[in-house]
Amino acid sequence: MAAIVELEAALLKVAPDAFNKDQPWFKTWSQAGKQHDYAPAVKLIKQFEGCHLEAYADPLHGWSVATIGYGATRYQDGRKVQRGDKINVIEAEELLEQEIKRIADKLASSVPAWKEMCAEQQCALISFAYNLGPSFYGAAGFETISKRLQEKDWNDVPSALELYRNPGTNVETGLLRRRRAEGAMWAEGMVNHPVQQQLPYKVNPSDPFGTRLSANFTLGEFALGQPARRFIAQHQVDTAAELVAFLERVRIAFGGKRITITSGYRPPAINKMVNGAISSEHLYDAPNVGAVDFYVDGADIHKVQAWCDKHWPHSLGYGAAKGFVHLGIRQGRPRARWDY
Repeated sequence: MAAIVELEAALLKVAPDAFNKDQPWFKTWSQAGKQHDYAPAVKLIKQFEGCHLEAYADPLHGWSVATIGYGATRYQDGRKVQRGDKINVIEAEELLEQEIKRIADKLASSVPAWKEMCAEQQCALISFAYNLGPSFYGAAGFETISKRLQEKDWNDVPSALELYRNPGTNVETGLLRRRRAEGAMWAEGMVNHPVQQQLPYKVNPSDPFGTRLSANFTLGEFALGQPARRFIAQHQVDTAAELVAFLERVRIAFGGKRITITSGYRPPAINKMVNGAISSEHLYDAPNVGAVDFYVDGADIHKVQAWCDKHWPHSLGYGAAKGFVHLGIRQGRPRARWDY
């Protein structure tokens, strides 16, 4: 055992990641690599828990909750960690793997729509549960996050996570950083694996301006609230719904901040009045043609523009210098870029 400890120390000096579960040897060793891919959760938990090979007192509860490895409080046989206990790196990895599997199994059986979540969303909740316990769903004190998950209110999960940081304690600052990291992982999953946009019902051009095209955007926003800018054809509404689906992704990527639309549909007379291009995408003058100008409240518009440039495959006007981003679709759906 002493020789193994010395070998571990030597290996870690030249290869700090040698014992991580994302290494090839681990995939060969652990059930032919058939385990679920919870690598993002492993990385996040390691980042905030750190690895301690000798037992230490829990920051909030002291020695009544002795901790070892990556925040483990019990061994594989169920024994509680005691003051003075020591383990090696491989044992710490095993304890972490065991606890993550136990938590994932618990969440899969208790959290609604678990199977509908992408890996990043599951991993964000695993990290949350690793810190606060896998029985949080439906428990007293966890009403907000439970409601968000029950109602599939995915956009508001990151802000709900931030509520659980033990306000007023000596661990609040660290927990807030962790909650925000978990929220960012959740949001990244939604960006990488967007849910297919679905309208609550078929939206018609004549519907009230308050009718929602998506969870956060209304029909009236594309008209800037002006009757003269109201859509007149169904294909215009359908194109707006496609643009809105991407705006929802932008909203998630920038922490759920409000998006303000500065220009949507412009009928010919209004387009001429504002000196718009003769063939402006804002005219919505054919199926699958349309545009929206917008900014994200409180976000760096240049960063928003760069994110859209990376993720939007159609028309994009670089208007950041003037305070907006132009998102559009034109005939044939080509990729187009230009400066204002």
